[in-house]
Amino acid sequence: MTTSESVQETLGLDFPHPSKPRVLLAASGSVAAIKFESLCRSFSEWAEVRAVATKASLHFIDRTSLPSDIILHTDDDEWSTWKKIGDEVLHIELRKWADIMVIAPLSANTLAKIAGGLCDNLLTCIVRAWDYSKPLFVAPAMNTFMWNNPFTSRHLETINLLGISLVPPITKRLACGDYGNGAMAEPSVIDSTVRLACKRQPLNTNSSPVIPAGRNLPSS
Repeated sequence: MTTSESVQETLGLDFPHPSKPRVLLAASGSVAAIKFESLCRSFSEWAEVRAVATKASLHFIDRTSLPSDIILHTDDDEWSTWKKIGDEVLHIELRKWADIMVIAPLSANTLAKIAGGLCDNLLTCIVRAWDYSKPLFVAPAMNTFMWNNPFTSRHLETINLLGISLVPPITKRLACGDYGNGAMAEPSVIDSTVRLACKRQPLNTNSSPVIPAGRNLPSS
């Protein structure tokens, strides 16, 4: 993890816009965060990547395994990078920097926060400040009982209205031992979904993302 004198210097915001798309990868607190390293490596093959991790997700992420060129931002950085009035605010600078945001895994808790407009950590503050003319993808990961809970379909419908795109979960043997829907899509599927959408839709336009979160809703 990098700590910097200036948020803008850390992110290279003073440089011309790169030829590669800028992807902000974020992980919330699900056991599926053990696959975050794989996601970072896949996206790094075609995009400039920065990473954000919630406090809960760090229980599952091995920071030392992440590619050395990827900066991992945590809630602590939100406060340590701000010293005085006039300093950049990390969640705002990351929002400005990114062309695309991908939250994988998206836990039931973070889904509920986003649907309710809550912003109590770095990840949710970025989403609250997000420019929805830019793509934002989510890949949910939760137990089948949580996925089938009526709150989940309500929350997915709410974020669909924002234009957030869904990479649906899959049915498999879950980490808890249960079998059912709710496992995060494989990193290769998330990567290919976002990459294909980038090819279909030029970045920095006012058009909406192509895969609305209202599809593939859980049964209530």
